[in-house]
Amino acid sequence: MALRAGAFVESLGGELFGDVDRLIEGLAPLETAQRQHLSFLSHPKYRQQLEGSKAGCVIVGESMRELAQSRGDCIVTDNPYLYFARATQLWKKSLPRIAAALIHPSAVIDPQANIHPTARIGALSVVEAGAMIGADTVLKSRVTVSENCTIGERCLLHPGVVIGADGFGFAPNNGTWEKFEQLGNVRIGNDVEIGANTCIDRGAMQDTVIEDGVKLDNLIQIGHNVFVGAHTAMAGCAGVAGSAHIGAHCTVGGGAVVLGHLTLADGVNISAASVATRSILKPGHYTGMFPIDDNAAWEKNAASVKQLASLRERIRALEAQVKLLTPNTSSN
Repeated sequence: MALRAGAFVESLGGELFGDVDRLIEGLAPLETAQRQHLSFLSHPKYRQQLEGSKAGCVIVGESMRELAQSRGDCIVTDNPYLYFARATQLWKKSLPRIAAALIHPSAVIDPQANIHPTARIGALSVVEAGAMIGADTVLKSRVTVSENCTIGERCLLHPGVVIGADGFGFAPNNGTWEKFEQLGNVRIGNDVEIGANTCIDRGAMQDTVIEDGVKLDNLIQIGHNVFVGAHTAMAGCAGVAGSAHIGAHCTVGGGAVVLGHLTLADGVNISAASVATRSILKPGHYTGMFPIDDNAAWEKNAASVKQLASLRERIRALEAQVKLLTPNTSSN
């Protein structure tokens, strides 16, 4: 498998400085790339890696063009990271395709499910009655789509994804729990990608909704009645509790949590390991975590944090005393 360096520019644009007929036999990061590889520099802070790289051709921005040319062939573009992503897509499309059945023989498809003729269903997957799978959508192995859930076009669900399990709803009853039947469904839009072993629960009384272009990493939990707006992305192990409303073009870092019934406006970015405990109605970058430290210092600081509420009250009391003792020097 090889592509000419010029083939990337012909398909993706950019400006090639060097040999258009150089054969690219693979894509690789700067630190491990060899003469047969195409690589990229996404940020100037990695320029030392560029200087020492053995890559045959490197994708760079205009500011790094001279440095890149001094070491060899390069492709100059406005956004090297995006360009490299598209280069991976071009490379994958060029790989030899292995003929395979659209629906694996081991998949279990209910006769009342609606599967588009171009959809692919992987080994040991289950699609239950009333479920709908859109055109060119791919379900990898062991994916479960429960009854009456809808998945749009050109979606990709990785192994172990579960769509439409019951949401976590139980009413206390004299020391026991009474199940709150989950009567809603899950509706997933177009061009959504869902990572391995991620679970999206069906709604209790209204549908759980994942809009177009959403990208979810592995091991994410989306609770019942959650709404996730278009083109929002969440990293691994994030959790969203029931009835939260997350806007469009948001990001949620790995291990972060959004509590139930909260609203995140469009364009909100939550840092990794943060916990959103209140609604955030203004776009921006938000962080809520205790900084890591050596354990002894962390224990001392954590003990101090526990005293903040009482310290606040003591400070208020002292301020009130000072105010009473301070002479009133204002003129009449």
